[in-house]
Amino acid sequence: MLLLDKRCVITGAASKRGLGQAIAKLFVAHGARVAILDLDHDGAESQAAALGSGHIGLACNVTVRQDCEKAIEATMAAFGGIDILVNNAGITSPQRVLQIDDATYDRVMDVSMRGAHHMTQAVAPQMRDRKSGSIINMSSVSAQRGGGVFGGAHYSAAKAAMLGYTKACAREFAPDQVRVNAICPGFVDTDITGGALTPAQLEDIVASIPMGRPGRAEDVAGCCLFLASDLSAYCTGVEIDPNGGSHIH
Repeated sequence: MLLLDKRCVITGAASKRGLGQAIAKLFVAHGARVAILDLDHDGAESQAAALGSGHIGLACNVTVRQDCEKAIEATMAAFGGIDILVNNAGITSPQRVLQIDDATYDRVMDVSMRGAHHMTQAVAPQMRDRKSGSIINMSSVSAQRGGGVFGGAHYSAAKAAMLGYTKACAREFAPDQVRVNAICPGFVDTDITGGALTPAQLEDIVASIPMGRPGRAEDVAGCCLFLASDLSAYCTGVEIDPNGGSHIH
């Protein structure tokens, strides 16, 4: 088991067909204890219970600093420490540049970037004190190629900001042996995209992927497992691209 007795926090993991839940399941299969944080409290508790005993689900609006601090305090009380943080919470929005309103821009930026910042500030101090920890930030291929998949310019900007933030945190925390890395998925078939595309749009997207299929949540979860485990002990500030070859750089 690659994560035996590791204590993990995963944000935005209440969706049954989301990346967060796939990550949680794989982490548990490798021996981890998991705290699922989500705006949907009932969903978080339900998904934590589905993982088995010893896991917890907590309500948390990652855009609110006090929510993050409270959730981390509760996790610390339950687990005694946190070894892995996955900043997975995020929302997408497909508007074109000239149609993006201020409220939508703020919401997309805040959930992805402000949320990751709040959670990192809440979790990193105890990791640095113990000289050990892994933080994984969920970016997107849209950050690398300037959109062109599903989200609009504001989504690309939020996920690109995540990459810069990841590298800066990696450089700052490396002396304390806390690793910070990013994952940049391509198009993945999850609840966040389910029903949002016409069959013709989905066909066009799949045609642009050299491997000939949409990504699965499990494809992304495997990359998270690598970055969370000691297999990546000398990796920090890196980007991993599970995108089926849709963006090769």
